[in-house]
Amino acid sequence: MSRATVLATGLLLATVWPALADKVTVTDVTGRQVEVEAPVKHVILGEGRQIYFLAALDKQNPFEHVVGWRDDLPKADPESYQAYLEKYPDIAKLPTFGGMKDGTFDIEQAVSLKPDVIMMNVDAKTATEEAGFIEKLDKVGIPLVYVDFREKPMQNTEPSMRIMGKLLGKEQLAEDFIKFRADSIKRVTDVLDEKKPEKPLVFIDRAGGYSDDCCMSFGDENFGKMVEIAGGINMAKDIIPGTFGVVNPEQIIASNPDQIIVTGGTWEAYVPGGDWVGLGYGADLIEARRKLENLTKRPAFTEVKAVQEGNFHAIWHQFYNNPYQFVAIQEIAKWLHPELFSDLDPEATFKELHERFLPLDYKPGYFVSLKDK
Repeated sequence: MSRATVLATGLLLATVWPALADKVTVTDVTGRQVEVEAPVKHVILGEGRQIYFLAALDKQNPFEHVVGWRDDLPKADPESYQAYLEKYPDIAKLPTFGGMKDGTFDIEQAVSLKPDVIMMNVDAKTATEEAGFIEKLDKVGIPLVYVDFREKPMQNTEPSMRIMGKLLGKEQLAEDFIKFRADSIKRVTDVLDEKKPEKPLVFIDRAGGYSDDCCMSFGDENFGKMVEIAGGINMAKDIIPGTFGVVNPEQIIASNPDQIIVTGGTWEAYVPGGDWVGLGYGADLIEARRKLENLTKRPAFTEVKAVQEGNFHAIWHQFYNNPYQFVAIQEIAKWLHPELFSDLDPEATFKELHERFLPLDYKPGYFVSLKDK
C-alpha cells in the first residue's frame, strides 16, 4: 500500500470516527479533583436549569448529549422550557429525576443511563454526601462534578463555565462567554468607580408574592451581591448571615429602603393563581406590571420611601441561578442610577448574548418597573 493510500485511509477514518475521549482532570467548585473522559458524550443534569449554561456552550443543540435531567425547568421556568420544547421536541422524552435535596433522585436510574458525568449543583452537596452517592457512583465509574451559579454565583460562575468548557471540549467558547460577561459587568463598575455616586438602600424581595409571608431576601451573595456591584447597599446584608434568609416586615419599615426589587417568575405549577410577578421569556409585561403594583399594598411596603417614590421594580428570578446574571446587574444599575446609565441597554446586552451564544431568539419579558411609562 502506497504512502498516499495510507494517508487517504487515515483521513477517511478520521472523518468517519470521532476522536477518542481522553481522561481529563477537573477541579470542581468544591475543590474536588475529578477524572472524566472528555469530551463527554452523555451527561446527566442534576438540575434542569443547568441547561442555561449548557446552552451557552452549544448553540446548535444543547440537549444533544443530555441523557437525563431533573424535572424542575417546566415548573420553575415554564416559558424557557416551552421555547426549548418547540425547538427540540425530543426533550419531552428525556428521562427525568427528582431532586437530590428532597431525596427523590434515583441513582439506579442514573446508573442505567451510563452517563460520562453527572453535573450537580453545589447546594446538593450535603444531601449527596449523606446518601453516599459519590462512593456508589465511583464503584461503577461514573464521575460527579459540582458547579455553582446559585450559592456564590459571583465567585463560582467563571470556574463553573471553565469546568463545562473543558468537559465539553469547548474551552475557547467558555472563555469567549466569560469575557463577554466580564466586559458587560465592567460597563457598570467602570462608571461607578469614576463617578462614585451615593448608594441607595435596596431591599430585594425574593420571590415576592410566592407566599403570604414577608419577606424572603438575600444576604451578601447572589442578588444581594448583584445590588452591591450595581451601586447599591443591600439592606439585608447584615441581617441574613448566608446567601438566603428572611427579613421581617418591621425591619423593612424601620430601614425605609430607597429602592425595592422583587424577583419574579411564572410559578403556576407551584402556587396556582399566586401574587408572584410573572416574568420570563416572552412574558406579558402588562400583566406583570399589574401584579407588581399589587405587591406595593403589602403591609411591609405601604409607607416606605421606595413605594412612595415609585422606585419599585421586578426582575426575572432565574437570574439567581444561571450565568446570565450580568444582565441583571446592568438592569439594577439603571434602576439605582438612571442618570449615570441612560445609555446602557440591558435588553440589547441580553439580545447580543442570545445572538452570539444561545440557541433561542431573544424575547423580552425579564424586567418591569413602576417607573415604566
